[in-house]
Amino acid sequence: MRKEFAYADARATGIVVSETEAKIVEVSALRIATEYAGYSLHSTDLLHAVELAAAALPAHVRRALISFRDKGNESGTLLLRGLPVGDLPATPDRVEDEPDWTEVAVATIAQLMVMSVLGRSISYSDEKNGDLVQDVSPKRGAETRQENSGSILLELHTEDGFHPAPPHFLSLVCLRGDRDGVAATVTGGIGDALPALDARTVEALRRPEFRTRFSSSFVHDTDEEVLTQPMPVLSGPVDDPDLRVDFHGTVGVTRAARDALAELQRAMLGALRGIVLRPGELIILDNRRTVHGRTGFTPRYDGEDRWLRRSFALADLRPVLGDLSEGRSHNPVTATALTAA
Repeated sequence: MRKEFAYADARATGIVVSETEAKIVEVSALRIATEYAGYSLHSTDLLHAVELAAAALPAHVRRALISFRDKGNESGTLLLRGLPVGDLPATPDRVEDEPDWTEVAVATIAQLMVMSVLGRSISYSDEKNGDLVQDVSPKRGAETRQENSGSILLELHTEDGFHPAPPHFLSLVCLRGDRDGVAATVTGGIGDALPALDARTVEALRRPEFRTRFSSSFVHDTDEEVLTQPMPVLSGPVDDPDLRVDFHGTVGVTRAARDALAELQRAMLGALRGIVLRPGELIILDNRRTVHGRTGFTPRYDGEDRWLRRSFALADLRPVLGDLSEGRSHNPVTATALTAA
């Protein structure tokens, strides 16, 4: 495993929310938090209120989000800076210490406002209890896991690429930054990497000759390795393909597939952008066109460690309406995958 990623700094390209604009967003978020205190984030009424409140986002931010939603960009990422996060409790270093959304209401509602412009919020019942907004912080005993609870280098991956309905958009908002300034969130867009791939490699990546391992955060009660059925890594338009890969968990089932996967990884490593996130910075990924990862860091477990919150969205809920359980949580798929395996 690599110890580091080489990347170009992405901060300079961020869209800035002014202090005055952030205050307007904070007031709107607090109003919703007061009106819907005691509600689950999965409440349709709350989520519709959040969507209406997204009008509090500055017009230039909404315009950028709409453009990213409809057209994307080569890197598959968008950075917002200056969002309000509100008062915060200690960074949770155990799952049982993760706070209720009302304890981080400003950051939670502001993040969901942003996501509501991109699509419809969704979560997955197999992971993190189906929480709609999830804590990303180092957990005691999980340091070496290839999950967001770990603190070693997190390999490049499409989020939940093994799932039948992975999120279209993923956002990470920083509540508390890494004090050592080494935990960088890195991203690689297929639009940046594609020019470095030859025709034979692209053709191999489009064949259904790859299987991806289910994340351990989804497969809790078994040591058995669970893999998807064979599928392609690239699909869709020739000049603007969709991407689904995990460089820690995807394997090629033929020699040509393995060679192509290695070439794709090389191209991605040469096109990375990254940022050590600071409080109020929110990075958005088009999960259909982008991989992401994180450089390693050393947690101190003193309540001041790096703390992000994660949220997912689908462009359209209709294809999964029959698969939703509580609110916007996708029904479990792990049991089905184990049976198929």
